[in-house]
Amino acid sequence: MPATSTKSGRQHSGQFIYEELRQQILTLKLKPGEPLDEVSLANQFGLSRSPVRNALARLVSEGLVTILPNRTTLVTPFEIAEFPNYVAALDLVQRAVSRLAAMNRTDEEMQQIREIDDAYLDSITKADFQRMTELNKELHMAIARAGHNPYFTSYYERLLGEGQRLLHLHYDHVVHSAGNHRLGRDHDELVNAIDRRDADAADRAAHEHTMLFQTRFLDYMQLNLTKGMELG
Repeated sequence: MPATSTKSGRQHSGQFIYEELRQQILTLKLKPGEPLDEVSLANQFGLSRSPVRNALARLVSEGLVTILPNRTTLVTPFEIAEFPNYVAALDLVQRAVSRLAAMNRTDEEMQQIREIDDAYLDSITKADFQRMTELNKELHMAIARAGHNPYFTSYYERLLGEGQRLLHLHYDHVVHSAGNHRLGRDHDELVNAIDRRDADAADRAAHEHTMLFQTRFLDYMQLNLTKGMELG
């Protein structure tokens, strides 16, 4: 892993370590299955092991880091065999939170959803894949919160977090194969259905959105599986 230098005027902290490692994991600079050693990370960031341990614990809670029974810590591998189960869970929960948002959202929540979608579209024009994945998650979480069911929202956040690395890969593939404009229109039907308070249309749009993600990611895998990346 490349060494990280302290930016001017900014001291390393547990929050900084968390953000730095999270960025490297989501952008695949830290590869799936790569070991993470507390001592090495503490030396790299010039800190004690305690803030490193706290940063790793946060990443574990997001599903980005895994601790094995023998206490080995590593970047969570891509379990491609589990991808159908992941998509099935994502589809059901995404449909539920989108339906609830159409039924329960407030005008203020709808405005926030629109604003995040506008920021997402802006990130696409800049081909900023990391920002795109963050804003995609932020948009869907705003939709989930507008449904006002914290049980769905909590589980949905975990699913979205686990899928962010997959999104980074699939965004790169889509931008180079289909262009930015088509990618930017992916949320239109879903957002408009929620705006109209049309729960059935929001359900359908959420399902189609999940299936589009599945198709694009499988297309990416078919093209790139032979490139040697360890996927788990």
